[in-house]
Amino acid sequence: MLHSPSGVEQAINTYLQEQFRQFGVESWVDDADNVIAKIPGDDSSRAIAITAHKDEIGGMVKSVETDGRVQVRKLGGAFPWVYGEGVVDLLGDRATVSGILSFGSRHVSHESPQKAFQEDTPVRWEDAWVETKYSLSELDECGIRPGTRVVIGRHRKRPFRLKNHIASYTLDNKASVAILLGLAATLKRPRFDTYLVASAKEEVGAIGALFFTARTKLSALIALEICPLSVEYPIEDGEAPVLLSQDAYGVYDEGLNQQLREAAEQAKVPLQLATISGFGSDASIAMKMGHVGRGACLSFPTENTHGYEIAHLGAIANCLTILHQFCEMPTAGLPQAADENG
Repeated sequence: MLHSPSGVEQAINTYLQEQFRQFGVESWVDDADNVIAKIPGDDSSRAIAITAHKDEIGGMVKSVETDGRVQVRKLGGAFPWVYGEGVVDLLGDRATVSGILSFGSRHVSHESPQKAFQEDTPVRWEDAWVETKYSLSELDECGIRPGTRVVIGRHRKRPFRLKNHIASYTLDNKASVAILLGLAATLKRPRFDTYLVASAKEEVGAIGALFFTARTKLSALIALEICPLSVEYPIEDGEAPVLLSQDAYGVYDEGLNQQLREAAEQAKVPLQLATISGFGSDASIAMKMGHVGRGACLSFPTENTHGYEIAHLGAIANCLTILHQFCEMPTAGLPQAADENG
């Protein structure tokens, strides 16, 4: 439930560092605002990294009007109609102000622009506003300004249990951060040095992961992510995680994927395979930029991605099981040996 819109992630940073400290794992925050934990391996000549981005989508203040209304534009892949009218939090420099994301009244005719929203036009950020009932000077005192981050109201982010599923606005990607914490708590003797990276500003270009991978020599990078459930993909809801072969940024490493499939088989965990579009991860973006040679993306099936997301708790837990098994494999993150023909 901690707010962490891209670029304003200090609250979750503090929480993660305290969790890593309790697990007895060394951690630090780098200059790109990544929270990094390191678990030494039996062989320190190689290193792998597992990332889960800690930032969430939302909005950014464009302008503050004299009547207390605030104009907002998207931060990451956020759409106002997904949130609906309701409470949002404006994270001011000196205070948080709660306001109402508003679309206008429904009891109107075609003389009002809101009529189109009832019939054939989706609400855009340009059509919506946040009503605060604060004066311009009061908003200024709170530090509400252009660039202020806007996120779904804290009480609206509380996770909801649906039998063996969990639902929340921010499973992307805080469920994956929970997997990182699970690894920090249970992974004691990885084969190689293992970095657990809660990456910053992923939703606006994988900025944190690119900073980290440009400065850290890695044999492999595995991104933890959500995976959209949709009729266009052969993915089923349930406890089986999804391993991606390709996304909008490129092809994942086949050798690394094979090792992850072997880890899943050894752990007796079901695994689904897919290629998807309209998606990118820390790993695929880092590969595309030439920062790492071997990348993979392990994910859990999720309904309503970038909305009120729903995921099977078993799939989240099984991602942890696969990665724990993978990190203890002798070949974790290393290329397969060449045959006699090279």
